[in-house]
Order: sequence, then C-alpha cells, then structure tokens
Amino acid sequence: MLKRIDAGVLSVAYEDSGDPSGWPAVLLHGFPYDIHSYDEAAPLLAAQGARVIVPWLRGYGPTRFLSAATPRSGEQAALGHDLLALLDALQIESAVLGGYDWGGRAACIVAALWPERARGLVSVNGYNIQDIAKSGEPASPEAELRYWYQYYFHGERGRRGLERNRRELCRLLWRLWSPEWRFDDATYERTADSFDNPDFVDVVIQSYRHRYALVDGDPAVAEVERRLAAQPPITVPAITLDGDADGVMAPGGTAHHAGRFTGRHEHRLVTPGIGHNLPQEAPEAFADTVLTVKGWAGG
Repeated sequence: MLKRIDAGVLSVAYEDSGDPSGWPAVLLHGFPYDIHSYDEAAPLLAAQGARVIVPWLRGYGPTRFLSAATPRSGEQAALGHDLLALLDALQIESAVLGGYDWGGRAACIVAALWPERARGLVSVNGYNIQDIAKSGEPASPEAELRYWYQYYFHGERGRRGLERNRRELCRLLWRLWSPEWRFDDATYERTADSFDNPDFVDVVIQSYRHRYALVDGDPAVAEVERRLAAQPPITVPAITLDGDADGVMAPGGTAHHAGRFTGRHEHRLVTPGIGHNLPQEAPEAFADTVLTVKGWAGG
C-alpha cells in the first residue's frame, strides 16, 4: 500500500506491506533505481511475518522536500539521517535494514552510528560508508573506468547531460552495471518515472560531487558527516552481498571489507550473472539473506 509521512526534511512516499504488527524490515534502493527493485523480494518477506517498508529516497518518485530552503544534498550523511528520521516518524524502534548502492549506504550509516535502531543489516557491496578524506586517491585503472559517470557528473556538461537525457543515461547505466540482466522496456520505464522528480538532478549531482569533496555538504548534517569520517565499525549482525556480474563494483568484490564488521558477519557471492541491482535480479537470494539476519538477531 502506498503511503506518505513527514519525516525530517522530507515528505516520504513509501510502500508498506505485510502484517502491520510484524517484524519490521526497511529496504532501500540505489541510484538510478527505485522501490520497484523490491517488487518480488518484499512479498517473500511479508509471507514470513515481516512488515516491509520500502521508501523512495530523496530526489526520487513522489518523495518531496518539505521546504524550498532545504539544500538538495545527496551526501551520505543526509541519506543516513533520512532513514533515521523515517524510523522515528514510523515509531519503529529497531528494524532489519537492507539496501544497495545509495540505500545500502543509508542502511550502513544507521547500523554504524545508531546500532540500537538496526536489528540487523543486509548490504550489497559491503561496507558502503564513504571515506571522503581519501577520495582523491586513485583506484586501479579498471575501477576508474567503471566510475566514468561519477567524473562526468563533476562538470556542468554532465549536469546538463543528466538533465536532458536522464532516461537514456540511466538506462545505459542499467545495461553496463547488470550486463546479463535482460530487463524489458516496461520494467525500466516503471522505475524511470521516478527520475522525473523535480529534485532528482540536483540531488544526484550534489551526491557525486560531495563524495569527492568538491562541494560543501548540508550544515544540518555536518555532525553526522564528521562521525562518518572516522569510518565507524558496524557491530550489528550483518550479511554483505556481491553479484558476480556487477558492472560497477571494483574488481575483486568487497569480501575484503570484512574487518569493518565486528559483530556476526558473513559475505556471500550471488550467482550466476547477477549485477548491481541485486534485489531485483535475485529477489529470492536477497530475501533469504534478510531472513537469515533476522534469525541471527532473534526476537
């Protein structure tokens, strides 16, 4: 069921399914995707007693800023704070958090900084908290090639390209990042409608500039960003996932992130041919992972 709630600086639109009194699971999408990434995984979890909350992130779909004065920031601290505000607004004390890309980053941030709010964590591509202080250090040439879109967004040509060609550009990213996923036009268009949000371009551009320390962040979340600079460990039960055909992931995957997780932790490689949009490409595997973490957390 589509619902809306004021949470922090946003009017958040979200899907709410399953038993309203069930164990809460909050699932978060990435860029450039939306809540349809969980169309198949959410019912699997609801069938196991979950109340499944799937929000559109800031800048996507029907989610809106409450004030024109709020900076249209896509920085990591803002995404994490949005998730915390949503839990508060929904009066959810603690939930199993799951996500990938931007959504995985928000989930990792809440799990790291407010562990009492996370019963467990499922994060695609490992420890997703950015180390902005080291963002100027070059990666391997193979990894740098995969980040071309981020560098494109650093210039005004890239901003205009996203503004004018958002559907074509985002569809290209889907193909590059999930080269073996044979999605059809209807599947893509159902999500691409979310990119028509009036704040989509501003939020995306700020996100990919802030992570390289090219622009200032929102002063309202500066303290959160300061805490993230310490690269805090994640202490809650966690499973991290990689798809074996993820076209944006750095070569070698993220199994080496294990040291960032100081609670019970497991890393899984999801095969065959699974790309970056893992919950939509492998919904059964994603749902099974959420259920495993929930079992570890107990209750």
